[in-house]
Amino acid sequence: MHDAPVLSLEALRQLEAVARRDGIDLMARAAQAVLEWVEARLDSPALLLVAAGPGNNGGDALLAACLLFQAGYAVEVLLPETPRTAEAQAALRQANALGIPILSSLPEPTPAPDLIIDGLFGIGMDRAPEGLWTTLLTRLDQLPSRRLALDVPSGLNGWTGVAPGVCLRADHTLTFLAHKPGLFTADGADYAGEVTLATLGWPADDLPEPCGELNEPSAESLRRRRNSHKGSHGTVLVEGGASGMAGAAILAGRAALLAGAGKVHLRMHGPFPPYDSQTPELMLHGAGEALPDAVVWVCGPGLGTSQHARHALEQALESDLPLVLDADALNLLASDALLASRLSRRTAATVITPHPGEAARLLGMTTREVQANRPLAVQTLARQLACQVVLKGAGSLIGSPDGYFLINTTGSPALAAAGQGDVLSGVIAAFIAQGMPLANAVTLAVHCHGLAGEEYHREAGGPIGLTASETARRIGRIINQLIG
Repeated sequence: MHDAPVLSLEALRQLEAVARRDGIDLMARAAQAVLEWVEARLDSPALLLVAAGPGNNGGDALLAACLLFQAGYAVEVLLPETPRTAEAQAALRQANALGIPILSSLPEPTPAPDLIIDGLFGIGMDRAPEGLWTTLLTRLDQLPSRRLALDVPSGLNGWTGVAPGVCLRADHTLTFLAHKPGLFTADGADYAGEVTLATLGWPADDLPEPCGELNEPSAESLRRRRNSHKGSHGTVLVEGGASGMAGAAILAGRAALLAGAGKVHLRMHGPFPPYDSQTPELMLHGAGEALPDAVVWVCGPGLGTSQHARHALEQALESDLPLVLDADALNLLASDALLASRLSRRTAATVITPHPGEAARLLGMTTREVQANRPLAVQTLARQLACQVVLKGAGSLIGSPDGYFLINTTGSPALAAAGQGDVLSGVIAAFIAQGMPLANAVTLAVHCHGLAGEEYHREAGGPIGLTASETARRIGRIINQLIG
């Protein structure tokens, strides 16, 4: 059973068809969920503006307006177009019978309600709003009111998270039946606000097969016995640090140590100091030296794209160690089909951690195209390269070769700074070194990295000023909090 499943649009439509066949009134259940959400947060007679569209999302909103009106709230319904579906038309008749005020447009000036309930567009929205809808969404967005979106904020694509035009920013989204990836990734991270799932009483074990789920990892396996030593917690090898880029490899190495690895070796491809003065525990080697013993290999931070770098990546791909590939390792893979083929044939566990630009190069498309459908991009990459993939960004996605993906819900724009990817690679490697399977290590590392950004944002009062070095220093505390 999946605790926070994601269903495809096709699966959701299938579920709705089953409900109609079996006489299950999902619209009434959604309206009841809205009533319960509002009653938990606002006392009657608060002023509520219910914005209802012409489809079934508008029907949910209209039925919710009826329940809220009967519960003593001061309700007005904004209905710019006549409902098109039979269910929504029946909901409108019920609202009219109760005498709820129905507005076809917003008056000038519009008094600010205590809450706007957005039921204008549903999950099928795949284009920018046009005409009167653009004007209406803009005006609603300008009102100094709290906003609750039903299922998805109007103007947002519930699958891709892209807002191609005007979108009504929500403070909270009440989504129905299953989670939608677009609420957490791309533009959705800015527009959906706090997301709550209302399952509408549908049994989790009776849902269609999910295509993904929210990332909710466990750190339990990182608990330590008192009778342990540095060898108990594994050795990490970081390969990188070409001329002018030593800092990338050092950041990855520091993060691995601070995330609990017993020992960390750095094999540097450019000039390097005899030791790292801030983290003298790191063991630094030249690229020509023999490979130190390790249980996991990070290849790419500051590696460069020289022939020496290519040879190092070939070595890594031919090894039987778990691999974490980032940065220049990804640039080499994107420019060399033979290397990419070797990766896809690897039997040992591998994860790549591209940002959207790196993912675009690997896929042979533009960054804009990757960002236009992040779920599809991570699924395609994971299938093509037969490995785990972390597509970084707002709402990082973690894809597996079978097409299943996880959506990470932690993070902050504080993490939009140089070196953060190097830190993430080091943390993933540290968790593998401590005995976690690669897939579990990836999900926990992405989660913890996001928590570090949130913690800084909260403490600093905003996102500005978080360095990758500071993120690495926060990781150990976060892990300890998770394992209690």
